[in-house]
Amino acid sequence: MKQNSLMYFKILFLVLFPSVVFAQETLTGKTINDATGEVVPFVNVIEKGTSNGTTSDFDGNFSITVDALPTTLVFSYLGFEKQEINVTDNSPLTIRFVESAAALDEVVVTGLATSIKRSNAANAVSSISADELTGTTPPPTLDGALYGKFPGATVSANSGAPGGGLSVKLRGATSIQGNTQPLYIIDGVYIDNSSIASGLNVVSAAASGGSASNQDNPTNRIADINPDDIANIEILKGASAAAIYGSRAAAGVVIITTKKGKAGETKFTLSQSTGWTEVTKLLGLRDYNEERVEETFGEDALQDYIAARDQGRLVDYEEEIFGEKGLISKTSFTFSGGDNKTKFYSGVTHTDEQGIVKNTGYEKTSLRLNLDHRPTDFIKVGLSSNYIHSSSNRGFFNNDNTGTSIGVTLTATTPWLDLFPNEDGIYPDNPAGASNPLQTRDLVRNNETVNRFIIGGSANIDIYKSENSDLELILRGGLDMFGQKTRAIFPKALQFQKLSNGGLNGVSVQGDTQNKNYNLSAFLVHNYTTDYELNFRTQAGMTREYFDRNTELITATGLVASETNVDQAANTGVDQTRYLQEDSGFFVQEEVNYQDKFIATLGLRGDKSSNNGDANKLFYYPKASLAVNFNEFDFWNSASNWTQFKLRAAYGEAGNFPPFGALFTSYNAFSTDGILGVSLIGVRGDKDLKSERQKELEFGADASFFGNRLNFSGTYYIKTVEDLILQAALEPSTGFTSQFVNAGTLENRGVELSLNASPVISEDLNWSLGVNFFKNTSEITRLDVAPFNTGAFGATLGTFRIEEGKSATQIVGISDNPGPNGFEQFGDAEPDFQMGFNNELTYKNFDLSFLWQWKNGGENINLTALLTDLNGTSHDYDTIDLDPSGQLGNGPYRVSQLGSSAEVFVEDASYLRLREVGLYYRIPESTLDGLLNGTFDQIKLGFSGTNLINIFDYNSYDPEVSNFGSNGIFTGVEVTPYPSSKRFLFHVAFEF
Repeated sequence: MKQNSLMYFKILFLVLFPSVVFAQETLTGKTINDATGEVVPFVNVIEKGTSNGTTSDFDGNFSITVDALPTTLVFSYLGFEKQEINVTDNSPLTIRFVESAAALDEVVVTGLATSIKRSNAANAVSSISADELTGTTPPPTLDGALYGKFPGATVSANSGAPGGGLSVKLRGATSIQGNTQPLYIIDGVYIDNSSIASGLNVVSAAASGGSASNQDNPTNRIADINPDDIANIEILKGASAAAIYGSRAAAGVVIITTKKGKAGETKFTLSQSTGWTEVTKLLGLRDYNEERVEETFGEDALQDYIAARDQGRLVDYEEEIFGEKGLISKTSFTFSGGDNKTKFYSGVTHTDEQGIVKNTGYEKTSLRLNLDHRPTDFIKVGLSSNYIHSSSNRGFFNNDNTGTSIGVTLTATTPWLDLFPNEDGIYPDNPAGASNPLQTRDLVRNNETVNRFIIGGSANIDIYKSENSDLELILRGGLDMFGQKTRAIFPKALQFQKLSNGGLNGVSVQGDTQNKNYNLSAFLVHNYTTDYELNFRTQAGMTREYFDRNTELITATGLVASETNVDQAANTGVDQTRYLQEDSGFFVQEEVNYQDKFIATLGLRGDKSSNNGDANKLFYYPKASLAVNFNEFDFWNSASNWTQFKLRAAYGEAGNFPPFGALFTSYNAFSTDGILGVSLIGVRGDKDLKSERQKELEFGADASFFGNRLNFSGTYYIKTVEDLILQAALEPSTGFTSQFVNAGTLENRGVELSLNASPVISEDLNWSLGVNFFKNTSEITRLDVAPFNTGAFGATLGTFRIEEGKSATQIVGISDNPGPNGFEQFGDAEPDFQMGFNNELTYKNFDLSFLWQWKNGGENINLTALLTDLNGTSHDYDTIDLDPSGQLGNGPYRVSQLGSSAEVFVEDASYLRLREVGLYYRIPESTLDGLLNGTFDQIKLGFSGTNLINIFDYNSYDPEVSNFGSNGIFTGVEVTPYPSSKRFLFHVAFEF
């Protein structure tokens, strides 16, 4: 009885006094911004070491129940430093948040020597951090890392070959005949981004028909830059932001800042990435059978087919050529650190990538040393230096008019042919084409080797400082110098080089380019703040740029024996291209900031250049902008869930120099019977030709909610290019065929939207996401010359057409139902829109990030399918889904349209890609502490990939790859390119 009474007493005690038994405590408090005193809402509050947590409300109030005291609470919020508070009693807490260094340092460019907080910027300037650039997966090249990461850019590959070859266009078409690539500036140094051809046209004759554009598949030199060295990239997409760079800024400016050391933080990192690359998509074989072989190729081919089939030696030559799994290795070592006076960053990276085709690949070594030194309190100097050595083997691909490139030959190569070498290494001739693709792959060499130095220096000198005023002198200089050697060797043993086959008996093409650019600038920056918190920032300065590039190309045919030296040949020819230009100018700007409420800017750039008809004439490029931060006004306190709301407007102008050969008449030299002379090349120069002038008006709004956990930015722009430079036909009686003229106006209108959010921020799980959207439409609003076709292979196959009232990138062709101009529009290379979807998730020690890119609309001219159709080898040759009557297979139907309609050759180039994905694991600190006595601060293991999922209906290798070079808006033309690839990489990184 006594025991039962005791049990009842215990139960009653638990019911009536649970708090005594479990000793729980309820903690309350408020979260505020230490700098402003304003409430910080939606802060994550976690009891350390548990899953017990809560979130502060709109007014910053929180309440959390803990089992016992003392305990530790962890407070975290995006944009502020994380805090751990040891709580010993249940008194109300006031948590004062301090903005993180990353948030405080988030600035964007406003002048050649100044920057501004992003929250006060009046332009839509996109920024990409080091983590966004390389944190998910190492990109093959710098420009390849820009895909899908910000609105306003169209990035497309000119070739899938290792080493790059990309086209980057910002906010649509900026020129028809002139430069369309942005200006790249690294640590204040103007960077050359040339694509220098290796002279393959002597063999391919690609430029002898259709467009004479560069079809040699070269690398653009921005690929030399090591992405791992980069700390931040800012993209000035339009003239309203890029006007400060004047005559070179019409296509936008990409400003790159490399990494620097931090005082007191000596850090070493060693990383190794290893993996492979493989083709994104193979077209596949036609579904051959005896009836189809005989019908398409004849009786003799049928017998060969039966014999090869029965012997099990049918060969998929497409897979044989493109089926390699090229190994990738990337090793990087960096160390950085310093003290309050001197900081340094140094690193070396070696990359070795084999291609998906034998004997193609890319190897690069990059060395970097950055120094920052403050000898006195009022002087700061900096040095940025980079040496790059690269070697790229590009193969022999793309269009040709001799039927000899690997891609063109494959379109006629059937699986029953025997093209492999015999035991003596002798390759048989290909009866179905001008070359044996295996022999071409194995014996042809097409190499680019580059040695490059990029050096930049700066000095910041404080002339005086007072309580409300200061004056600073900023000096900058930069040098970009490289030597590029191109070597293209076509041995005389090749099928298409044999004299008996009408060949040239061996070809050796050797090119040498020497490039030297330097730039100098000096600026004075004055700040003055009144007693009413009105700040004036005035800057003025001078700039000078010098560009010197010399390319010599020697072509030798009729090689002696196995010699490849150009002096051991029956015939030699020499071409030289010299590019020399000097620019100088000034820049002035005034910025007015009233309490971060109103921020206004007015600036002017003046330029003169030796590339103008009058080298001493100044051209002026103004800019003006206004931003209004409504959240800084007193009335905004009532809307505490809105962190920021800003309206902005900006206007600016920028220039684009005339293309090479437009200002002055050029001649060719020739010799007849030993007499030297000159001949016209057909293009008459015009010294009065004006530079193209871009005028842009931009409107936008930026809003942030819930303490920057949700951010939105929207921009609408109108960009007009006046004095459009076009090539107009001349009467034959003039002795010329054409002349460059200022004869039109081009307009772009577009919308850019971006949304960034951090839905989850907790002790164990963090999730951030970003979505960007971009849409641009162009129109030729004025055309003073007759409409003309350009940029492809003629209206029979589909071509671009410049026509008043139409898009600058419309694709037209012949048709049974032509319009008033004699053609029908079948598409437009401009996408309907593009979107990027980025996610980053961190769970404890695991990091997962991935980027999807969606390009909707935009058409390509697909001529790879036409070539396979003409040769009866198309993978869908017998599939019936194109012919409206349901009678003809796709191959015969496309061929039947040749000469009557170009519609079937113009295809939708939409795609959805998993552009990047990365999964990493960080070994816990507790494990590291016991590993080599805590030598390592972090060890990171991971896997990543590029282009692992590709969804598109485009009937060829890839809707991105284009036949023509990077500089031009007509990139949507495809003729048997080097296919694109996907990459798989495993990583290990040590930090100590």
